[in-house]
Amino acid sequence: MARTKRLMKASEIPAFVDRVIKAGCDICAIGDKGYVLGDVEEMASAADDLARIGEEFGDRDLLLPEIVAHLKSLGRHIDPESPIETWYGHRGNQRLH
Repeated sequence: MARTKRLMKASEIPAFVDRVIKAGCDICAIGDKGYVLGDVEEMASAADDLARIGEEFGDRDLLLPEIVAHLKSLGRHIDPESPIETWYGHRGNQRLH
């Protein structure tokens, strides 16, 4: 019998985002619909950490709007209607150029 994966709680969103960032991923919201954990190289180098984070926090699909809202509140978002260079080089709330 398959084990049921736990559901992440809304109160865990800040800790989840913090752990993903500390794992080396540049997590950001894409518009109002979703988020990405970072580019392929970041995700490859953090794969083990991301797997542990996924196991610890569990299924977060139902919290997608809340995760997006939290990322936007941190300034970690891309507006798909604007040029991509608005995010390039972003680290936290600071821009490199």
